[in-house]
Amino acid sequence: MTAKPHSVLPSPLQTAKLLAAEFALTAVERDERGGTPKTERDALRQSGLLALSIPTQYGGLGARWSDTLGIVREFAKVDSSIAHVFGFHHLMLATVRLFSRPDQWQPWFEQTARKNWFWGNALNPLDTRTVVKDFGGWCEFSGKKSFCSGASDSEMLIASAVDETAGGKLLIAAIPSGRSGITLHNDWNNIGQRQTDSGSASFERVRVEESELLLDPGPLSTPFACLRPLIAQLTFTHMFLGIAEGAFEEARNYTLTETRSWHKSSAEDVRQDPYVLHHYGEFWVALEGVRLLVERAADLLDQAWAKGPNLSEHERGQLAIAIATAKVAATRQGLELCSRLFEVTGARSTHASLRLDRHWRNLRTQTLHDPVDYKLHELGDWALNQSLPIPTFYS
Repeated sequence: MTAKPHSVLPSPLQTAKLLAAEFALTAVERDERGGTPKTERDALRQSGLLALSIPTQYGGLGARWSDTLGIVREFAKVDSSIAHVFGFHHLMLATVRLFSRPDQWQPWFEQTARKNWFWGNALNPLDTRTVVKDFGGWCEFSGKKSFCSGASDSEMLIASAVDETAGGKLLIAAIPSGRSGITLHNDWNNIGQRQTDSGSASFERVRVEESELLLDPGPLSTPFACLRPLIAQLTFTHMFLGIAEGAFEEARNYTLTETRSWHKSSAEDVRQDPYVLHHYGEFWVALEGVRLLVERAADLLDQAWAKGPNLSEHERGQLAIAIATAKVAATRQGLELCSRLFEVTGARSTHASLRLDRHWRNLRTQTLHDPVDYKLHELGDWALNQSLPIPTFYS
């Protein structure tokens, strides 16, 4: 008797590719509509990918950061809003892992894996309008917060508030999104990243238990804890590369199937037009350069994460340089490609129904999160003076 073959479960990347194919079918329409991509977020819940970066001993898939961020990049090729909230979810999990005690983050990891929780962001350390009132053993958060990506339709929030009695000390907490006093405003209506729910939130005397505060070791307290902003920066960088790769593929398909050769061209077929080929050659070189920088930075992040508390300041600084380099390249090359793609697709490709401009809009919106000029300043200080970046929430 011939034994029945064992069924082979799809890998996380295969699962992500299948989901991305589904997301692509409605990406144009949803970009126009904006709002919360509820169906797509539920598909992510059901896929198990929300537990991707959680270690296997806590019910997760135990993926490396390079694998997790590779899936962010895969989603960004077709839908950078989904990539954004998915990447931020894993960034929030990294936040509790790096800033809190094991007896805090381990149960949160286990519940996230078991219940398919989505984590949202209400951190934004530059927005200091939310303040703390201490009651001894617990406190209250009150105020407003902007740019709360992924907060809508989430189960947990990472939120921050300023303790004015302690010289403006930043306190960060992990709290249920549905807790009394939290209002998430559906007021995100920007030109890009239109389904990231990156609007504002209000906190009205929101009770926060001491066990929910991320105090030990606390924000940016050790070289290992200082990996948090680098994970954020590399998440953005993978999004930028994914957007550019998706724009390239969409432009290529349009050129091959729809674009006509210019009437003065020496080539009858646009596939042989010398200027079109020149543009695609430049696109290819730019993307290959960014890919190498991004993948190198992701490998270095894996190595740094594996060192844990033994990570040194110098090793953390070297990683910061690699990630900043990749981010600058992904920003510049991505914006150029997403703008120039119309030079190889032609006038008809500007029809509003195609929304090929969404790639540029999404990239332009997210690349303004923190100015690339300051990344170049840090890189210049390293190149000239061998000074490593000082850890902040943005470097």
